[in-house]
Amino acid sequence: MDETSDPAARSGPGAPIRSGIPEHGRVPKYYAVKGRLEELLDELGEGGVLPTERDLAARFGVARETLRQALRELLIQGRLRRRGRSTVVAGPKLEQPLSLASYTEGVRRQGRVPGRTLIGLERLGAEPQLAGQLRLAPGEPVWHLERVLLADGERVGLESTYLAVGRVPALDVEFDPGSSLYAYLAQKAGIGFGAADERIETVLATPREALLIGTPPALPMLLLHRLTRDAEDRPVERVRSLYRGDRFSFTTRLEAD
Repeated sequence: MDETSDPAARSGPGAPIRSGIPEHGRVPKYYAVKGRLEELLDELGEGGVLPTERDLAARFGVARETLRQALRELLIQGRLRRRGRSTVVAGPKLEQPLSLASYTEGVRRQGRVPGRTLIGLERLGAEPQLAGQLRLAPGEPVWHLERVLLADGERVGLESTYLAVGRVPALDVEFDPGSSLYAYLAQKAGIGFGAADERIETVLATPREALLIGTPPALPMLLLHRLTRDAEDRPVERVRSLYRGDRFSFTTRLEAD
């Protein structure tokens, strides 16, 4: 079987080299089914409902477990999503820029409606590592703000932010937790951002995180750690953001020195 005759051998911009076909040319059965499913998704379009597993297995002439493996990969890749008992074709992933722009701005640029659901806003004493990052004395008070991130009402991530109480003492009474924290810091607290250090890694959500975001614990997540500083190079916030790997990708612009 060559690449051109195999329905799994899909090409086009962004396609993997050889479209995932091993050099020996032997294609796992589930992968061939996945290719045929992708063709079906293109036909159905965003929001289209897939036939049942039984119907699809009969259509492709494969065992249910082979079909399920192909469906699992498409779910992880973000091509499919669950809606009640149905499986539907997902829309394109959200592209979040790696910049000092807020989550709100990034989602709005794509024509989606951003939102957040408050999990908690509490005042804590900074533990030594956090205190060092924010240039505080150990035990100095900090705010911990935790919110579920939404896009068009869909839960897509979880954000945990720490800020010094001394810099935003009225956060608990002035700030609307459903709005942009960056807009509040700029407009109400007069804090402008100068730079940030950010690290990205892939993780699996904890049982608590998976429950809050509404995803299976086995779904890969993108975890961002950020330490943001103001124009005077003073630390403003430490943020831990967890994004669904099936709903998000991140973009940046690279330029020569």
